[in-house]
Amino acid sequence: MERRAYLRSVTAAVGAVGAAGCLRTAGDQPTTTTERTRFRTETVTMELEVPWGAAFAPDGDLYLTERPGRIQRVAAENGRKEQVADLTDVVAARGEGGLLGLALHPADPDLAYTYQTYEGDDGLANRVVRHRVSEDFARESVVRDGIPASSIHDGGRIAFGPAGSSPSDRALYVTTGDASRGSLAQDRSSPAGKVLRLTPEGEPHPDNPFGTAVFTLGHRNPQGLAWRDGTLFSTEHGPDTDDEINVLRAGSNYGWPEAMGPTDGDRFADPIAAYTPTIAPGSATFYDGPIESWRGDFFFGTLAGTHLHRVRIDENDRVVEQQRLLDGKYGRLRTVFTGPDDHLYVTTSNRDGRGTPAPQDDRVLRIQPV
Repeated sequence: MERRAYLRSVTAAVGAVGAAGCLRTAGDQPTTTTERTRFRTETVTMELEVPWGAAFAPDGDLYLTERPGRIQRVAAENGRKEQVADLTDVVAARGEGGLLGLALHPADPDLAYTYQTYEGDDGLANRVVRHRVSEDFARESVVRDGIPASSIHDGGRIAFGPAGSSPSDRALYVTTGDASRGSLAQDRSSPAGKVLRLTPEGEPHPDNPFGTAVFTLGHRNPQGLAWRDGTLFSTEHGPDTDDEINVLRAGSNYGWPEAMGPTDGDRFADPIAAYTPTIAPGSATFYDGPIESWRGDFFFGTLAGTHLHRVRIDENDRVVEQQRLLDGKYGRLRTVFTGPDDHLYVTTSNRDGRGTPAPQDDRVLRIQPV
């Protein structure tokens, strides 16, 4: 198994643009920074209830899932918010479960995919559903079913990977949690505690390592997916230690529940960074927008950490710099993503039962240069 240079950080409340302190490293010493990059934050929309998935359509409209089971559209033309689907009758919003991830088909944006928790014959389960956007998100098909669910550790992030030789090569990636049963993460026959790689129709991708839908295993609760130059990075929730940033390679085992953070053997793939105390990373994206000092950097929202986390990762996949932004200013931050304007967007998650909502929460924020 590939071994990686590794950074463990201890987080602290250090101000709006403070850095996470470095506790232990392997390889080169990373830089932490308090350098002030000037930017402004504006509210795109507000009065949402636990926004989770986000996807821009080609016309610039922004679609958002709300965990209780609704889908909102924010119009590019005037910024007006409109509910376009109510799936509360088929979604089971139990604890961390509900209507979670959202992705649009890269070749046919009228096809939308959502990750849903629902009440099945044998109790809670998760599934990936395909919808027709132009038909008020009417369900076209269930592309993947039978993903174990619980009131905690449901994963839920879905995203299409980069194209190969043609748009049809793009695979659908799905993060699943261990559904509060850690042993499932090491069970190759279970889809729980995995990152799945599927065709857009929901079949196992033909290049998968085990002949099943499983792409990687040994995950506790991964909730972020982002690509850089064809390499897939992920964020993952630890228990009370060792939230992780991982580089995902087909067939690799990331250790849960037998290992957290780095290990001494070669059985498990090491994270490139981990965080203790935990900050609960809820997403992942790479930035290539107009703020020059951030270009190429990796961003994710933190729920327990209540800040936007910036990470610089070098060409050898080593963390070399980190920074905390918006520290405590907006409460719990979940989904960070980039828009067609290349600006950075982030959703708050203060109405999820674990935060203290302001009167206009939850909201979507846009970060722009001054």
